[in-house]
Amino acid sequence: MRKPIIGLIPLVDVERESYWMHPGYMKGVEQAGGIPVMLPLTSDEEELQDVSKEIDGFLFTGGQDISPNLYAQDYSPMCGKCCKERDEMEAVLFRMVYELDKPVLGICRGIQYINVVMGGTLYQDLPSEHPSNIEHHQMPPYEVPVHSVRILEESPLYKILKKEKIMVNSYHHQAIRILAPKLSVMAISQDDLVEAVCVPEKRFVWGVQWHPEFSYLTDEDSRKIFSEFIIKAADN
Repeated sequence: MRKPIIGLIPLVDVERESYWMHPGYMKGVEQAGGIPVMLPLTSDEEELQDVSKEIDGFLFTGGQDISPNLYAQDYSPMCGKCCKERDEMEAVLFRMVYELDKPVLGICRGIQYINVVMGGTLYQDLPSEHPSNIEHHQMPPYEVPVHSVRILEESPLYKILKKEKIMVNSYHHQAIRILAPKLSVMAISQDDLVEAVCVPEKRFVWGVQWHPEFSYLTDEDSRKIFSEFIIKAADN
């Protein structure tokens, strides 16, 4: 059986004028049975139309903060740097792959972008807008779990992991504030932040706020998330 090809949104280093990819995203896909390919950074509709048709699944990676303009808010002084090129590319690409019902996995910024592009909003800065004693911005090593999340029993994530609670790593200062209308919550943190979502009407549109790309080597739950993504992508 042909291995599914997974398109990864490129990471952007503005200062170095470079595109790059964290190896964990690629290795996580590979160990689950997929072939990872870093996509070009473009919002050209014709190019992305070809990409959306030819590639089996899409991983929306971490990265810069998302422009608050996309969810009709003014910039908070605590909002970090944004990447206009990524915001524009992901808007075009997500719309296309969503209509084609291609599998999508969003990680960190990825879950946030899925929520925004589908009509939700974000906390621009958790420490100032959602104070908590839960660690959401851990120090290295990043594969070490730092807080628990509760998995909703009726969710697809529960069906895969068969657990009501898991420990996760965490490295983010933004998060879902208002959930987009078509998204369903799959997991919640101890301080009531949305940690995982899905689109029930689609084959596989999932987002997680934690980082399985850092923990897949040591954590079976992380591997199962990657594996379910690849299984769905292989069904194309």
